[in-house]
Amino acid sequence: MSLSFNDAQLLLKEHHLLIDSSKGVADEFTSVTYDSRKVTPESLFFCKGNFKAEYLASAVEKGATGYVSEKKYATSAQLAYLIVKDVQKAMALLGAAFYGYPQNDLFIIGITGTKGKTTSAYLTKGILDQANHGKTALFSTVDRTVGPRPEDTFKSNLTTPESLDLFHDMRTAVDNGMTHLVMEVSSQAYKKNRVYGLHYNVGVFLNISPDHVGENEHPTFEDYLICKEQILANSDYCILNADTEHFTDIYYAAKSDIDADHLITFTHLDKNELPDGKQIDIQIENVKETLMASTFKLHALSKKAQDLKIENQYTISIPGDYNEGNATSAIIAALLAKVQSNDAVKGLKDVKIAGRMEMVETKQHGLVYIDYAHNYASLHALLEFLRSQQKVDHLIVVVGSTGNKGVSRRAGFGKAITEGADYAILTSDDPGYEDPMQIAKEIDQHIDHEKVKVQFELDREKAIAQAITMAHPGDVVVLAGKGEDKYQKINGVDTPYPNDLNVAKKIVEGLEDE
Repeated sequence: MSLSFNDAQLLLKEHHLLIDSSKGVADEFTSVTYDSRKVTPESLFFCKGNFKAEYLASAVEKGATGYVSEKKYATSAQLAYLIVKDVQKAMALLGAAFYGYPQNDLFIIGITGTKGKTTSAYLTKGILDQANHGKTALFSTVDRTVGPRPEDTFKSNLTTPESLDLFHDMRTAVDNGMTHLVMEVSSQAYKKNRVYGLHYNVGVFLNISPDHVGENEHPTFEDYLICKEQILANSDYCILNADTEHFTDIYYAAKSDIDADHLITFTHLDKNELPDGKQIDIQIENVKETLMASTFKLHALSKKAQDLKIENQYTISIPGDYNEGNATSAIIAALLAKVQSNDAVKGLKDVKIAGRMEMVETKQHGLVYIDYAHNYASLHALLEFLRSQQKVDHLIVVVGSTGNKGVSRRAGFGKAITEGADYAILTSDDPGYEDPMQIAKEIDQHIDHEKVKVQFELDREKAIAQAITMAHPGDVVVLAGKGEDKYQKINGVDTPYPNDLNVAKKIVEGLEDE
């Protein structure tokens, strides 16, 4: 892989980003990076984020021959530079060029939403893998898969990675024979221009609810919504969940960006009209639901849906009507990728998603559920579902909230707990640089103590032990927020943590061995 200085300069000019430039002695760059620790000779170095001049000095010392920045630095005349209006946009454009535009060799499905992105992504991959014999790459909150070998799947550090990492992994996927890519697209990916210039064959908008509003994320909900809606303007086809909040805004935003024939909507509800009076395309009918699975039918209400040949009965191994919606988006996206509905039926039924609706059964302490539910919408839906499926004597929730981001989640957790729980143990969940007790107290302020008994235990393993120990047959314990996360983010350090499922299993084994 390489990128010539002249090509980089021309590309930035074409996008009206270039302010000033100097070639120095650099004809060609053989690597691109924003991390001074990863610089190799003939690197093009990007000065981004909370940048310090010493990072550039370190990069030059290691052999960088050029840099991209929004500011000019005093350096040797031999060092090339490209001064730009927006370094994040420049990095996305030049990263795609350096890696040979790998997106052109992939059918890309982008998925956004406040909840359900990861579930939808895994379900979509399951269907596509059934049809293309495992040639589907995945960029998710949990894992990134860039090839068929075990070593080609690894832990993600961001829902949507930085643009250079994104295009690097796309190139690896293409070189490994992958033909499709399913990727979660976060609001921050648009806020920080990580996906600037990237186009999707299919864009999925699952839902939106107040979340990710805080000092290090979005200043307002309106900003959050606008960032989410950017996927609509950058997709050939759009799939919309008509049951989401703010659907009218989302629908009209989609209509303004794409042709009506390329906009597909679905609903769980007994409604068939869109905000402009047109017909909803697909309706979901629940057939059977247990704590272990959901079976549902899809009905084609419009000519568009009929042309997809989507009508069939499907089963997923994760329950809940919200997961039927996630699966429906996956089915539609896969059919747009020319998959047959029978492949969707086969591909869906065995998909397992780590950290989503996992269950530990006990002899004397009820059922324990582990789920990544990390905001009001997902926790409320989970608790409501559990109540609807069986008689629950007491519902005990263990939950914390992340520090330095998603501050609005704290009030949401309090509201969801009040609506669905009997007991709450407030604990820690990636507190970052904040005091976990202060975070817990903020959640507690929004809990109605006449309805819910609340305890504090900031050691998460002890909190889980406390919840399971206090549970009796007929009770349900919900461990919310972390899923299969194997670390706690504390004061800038990823502190190892066994994950909620392993902790719960160990505690149950200990109790039942007594």
